[in-house]
Amino acid sequence: MAKSKWESVQAKLHLIEKWARDGLREDQIAKNLGISVTTLEVYKKSYPELVKSLKKGKESLITELENALIKKALGYDYEEKKVYTKTESGQSVTYTEITKKHQPPDTGALFGLLKNKDPEHYSDNPQMLQLKKQELELRERLAKQCDW
Repeated sequence: MAKSKWESVQAKLHLIEKWARDGLREDQIAKNLGISVTTLEVYKKSYPELVKSLKKGKESLITELENALIKKALGYDYEEKKVYTKTESGQSVTYTEITKKHQPPDTGALFGLLKNKDPEHYSDNPQMLQLKKQELELRERLAKQCDW
């Protein structure tokens, strides 16, 4: 029987969290660890600390992405810095030019956020949302009748 690589994986839990935060997929993480995806799945079922590291990394990434999307949706101000060198009277002079700029709100990002954060009021297909609510109510009634 082959020797388990869990000890090696366990020593890299901090790296696993970082890789998940950096956006690596689980198959890429398994490759970085030198194990198969199947082995990673087995370890996830056997070792809750592995699942915790993966989850924590993914949550950090999602929070970071949400914050970037919110910033893009609302618009923001930033400074653009240009550095250039000119030769004047035989001497090299370096100039730095700082320009304040404004990135206007992105309506696509705005709509995407609203659609996901408040689907009852912002939806591509409000009729479908209503139908899904009705379907859920019917399923709940059927479940109650079956339990009767």
